[in-house]
Parts: sequence; C-alpha cells; structure tokens
Amino acid sequence: MDFIIEELPVQNIVYMRRIGAYGTENYILMAKLKEWADKNGLLKDSIIYGIAQDNPANTPENQCCYDVCLIVKDDYPLDESIQRGEIPSGKYAIFTIPHTAEAVKKFWGTIMQEEKLQFDKTKPILERYKYKLVENGECEFCVPIL
Repeated sequence: MDFIIEELPVQNIVYMRRIGAYGTENYILMAKLKEWADKNGLLKDSIIYGIAQDNPANTPENQCCYDVCLIVKDDYPLDESIQRGEIPSGKYAIFTIPHTAEAVKKFWGTIMQEEKLQFDKTKPILERYKYKLVENGECEFCVPIL
C-alpha cells in the first residue's frame, strides 16, 4: 500500500460519540455530525475524523466507542449535542483510498500487515474525511507511527 508520512499538530475538535458495536450506526452518527456542521456553517471545506477508540478484539462490542469529529477553532461555542476535545499531535502514515465500504473494509483487514511501519499503538487510527477528497470519492486513514 502506498502512503506518505505527515506530522500532525494538535487539532481542536468538536465531536459526537456513540457506544456500541461498530457498523452501520457509525454511518448514522457521521450523518448526524454532518447535518449539525451544515446547520452551523462548518461543513464546506471541513475536515471530519472518524475515530474507533477501542479494538473490538479486546473490548466487548457493547463498550466500543466511536467518535465523529470536526476540526474547529479552540473557542468554538458548544451546544448540548456536541463535546469538545483534541486530536493529539504526532507522526502518521497517511493512506488515501476510495471512499467505499469495500475499500475501507480491505484497509482495516490489511493495515496491521504493513511491514514498512512501526505502529504507535498508544493512539487510534484516524479516518480523515477532507471535504474536497470526499467530493472526489476518496478518504484518508491516518495511522500513528513511531
């Protein structure tokens, strides 16, 4: 798989979280965040992240956390539907793939076999959806590395 290395700064985010088995409910949460962002004038030219906070191999499905996040200024006002957080800085291998269920499933099934990388297992893999990339049918996975 082809990738580039990128050093990400700390990024201020607002996010919505769901707890439960990963799957179609994550897509529903993403749609809810996009609707919120559009209503607040933040969707166009946005960067949205999807973050699976837990590994279902060692976390019960009903306790897995999935966050959908939007990059914002650190003083962006909150409402009752959103929380504030940050994505930590660090070095990431960035993989650009087609934004399809099949390509995403294949990525998750093969990423840990990437022998060229030394993974930083203290941070989650980030699904990054830049507005312009999504318009072109692509998304990125940001894999933390040492």
